[in-house]
Amino acid sequence: MSKKITFLDKTFWLTESEDNPKHVASLQLLEMPEGAPAEYVDNLCEEMRKFDQASSPFNGKVKTFLGYPTGLEEVDKLDMNYHVQMHEIDSLEDRTNLHKLIAGFHETWLDRDKPLWQYHFIKDKSGKQFAIYAKVHHMYGDGATLIRWFQAGYLPVKTTDEFVPVWAVERKSRPRRSPNLFKSLMVGLFEFVMVVFDLLYIFLRLLLKLTRINPTYMPIPFSGTKTLLTGQVKKGRVVSTVDLDFGRVKALSKRARASANEILLCCFDIGVHRFLKDHGHTFKKALYTNMPINLRKPGEQTGGNKIAIVPVRLAHGKNDPYLRLRQIIENHRIVKGAAKRSRPATFSYYTLLIQSYAILFEMLRLSDFVRPIANILISNVPGPSEQRYLKDSKLLACYPISTMTPGGGVNITLITYNGVANVGIVCCNKNVKSLETLSTYFVEAFDMLENCIDDPSLNIDDIGETVRGRNLSIIDEEVHHEEPVSEHNSKV
Repeated sequence: MSKKITFLDKTFWLTESEDNPKHVASLQLLEMPEGAPAEYVDNLCEEMRKFDQASSPFNGKVKTFLGYPTGLEEVDKLDMNYHVQMHEIDSLEDRTNLHKLIAGFHETWLDRDKPLWQYHFIKDKSGKQFAIYAKVHHMYGDGATLIRWFQAGYLPVKTTDEFVPVWAVERKSRPRRSPNLFKSLMVGLFEFVMVVFDLLYIFLRLLLKLTRINPTYMPIPFSGTKTLLTGQVKKGRVVSTVDLDFGRVKALSKRARASANEILLCCFDIGVHRFLKDHGHTFKKALYTNMPINLRKPGEQTGGNKIAIVPVRLAHGKNDPYLRLRQIIENHRIVKGAAKRSRPATFSYYTLLIQSYAILFEMLRLSDFVRPIANILISNVPGPSEQRYLKDSKLLACYPISTMTPGGGVNITLITYNGVANVGIVCCNKNVKSLETLSTYFVEAFDMLENCIDDPSLNIDDIGETVRGRNLSIIDEEVHHEEPVSEHNSKV
């Protein structure tokens, strides 16, 4: 039996390469139950391996015809030594080395002859915590889909009975009515006409912006700023994680009359500017972010990918963090307004169109010679609001680690879990060897944005002055040569 997959899902297979695998992942930190024996993690791993039959799509390997994916073909039994693996490191508290280990896992692509997922258990030699690095191919689903599955496998109470890992959880599909062919044809034809109309309207508005007749609209594609983080994506990754109290984010968004996403966009924008400044970058124009838009209707529970990704201009020319926030709010809402005006399918096709050009440039290895669509991809996925458990182990944090977009940049993704924003950051390692200071700058930028409403003297040029626990000049050339900050992962 073969399961059909949408064209959008297929693109993640068709555009995958060893330089740019198309899986997404999470780094989960867990606490063993009190009194757990020394072999607890080994026993848990072996118990997981017993679940060698999975539910869809975790039991599906890609079926192809002349290299083109036609569907997911069910396998009778999983190779559990491949799908569930065990690793040991000296200490989970050494986050820098943990991030290096995760970056190594993240740069290799999944075996295309097997179902496209893996679980890596990571234990240390002395602690009462362990970690899981789980990766799943993006063609199985987008962030909203994967988080929904994650919530089904991690329970709100401890349990040692009737435990089922996430890949074996049964997911019931809703029965579908037999379609009325004539009605479906007419509805499809109408939707096609309206989508074409919406696309023509988008291109007209972009043309008016390009000719400066009416500049207030979405950014023109491929107008991003070239930096050392953009360009041709190559094999090799660098990863970092950081936490932020999401209650503080919501409180600040209320005070500043901004959405939580706009607060986070501003903090990441300031942090990335400071990080690039460490490497000698100055900017004559704003950076851009790719913003994922969830195209599902409220309450829709469909799997697969239903997202659009469109560029948003960030802030420029202001050192006052609050004024930068106002710039981002205006730019962000222009794009949101354009998205609301069009049908969801319109933005999906628009994404496919502009991303196709980016993919073509990547396949021809021309990404170093053209402007990127954006410099940063930032996405926020709501996770469980209460404590969760993997069997009888407490889930402490879950950091999402995403794939790289064509044209490079840095991918920043966060999950809000149990009142905390768990942030995962990843980029290509061809020009940078650590993202630890970027995590620190993000936290400092949030602190500054939080305080600047009452203190207008605060200036983003002061970000980074206290890195490594001592004052540094903003022009100190040793900032990016010193050892990375080891305490960046403590909660704000």
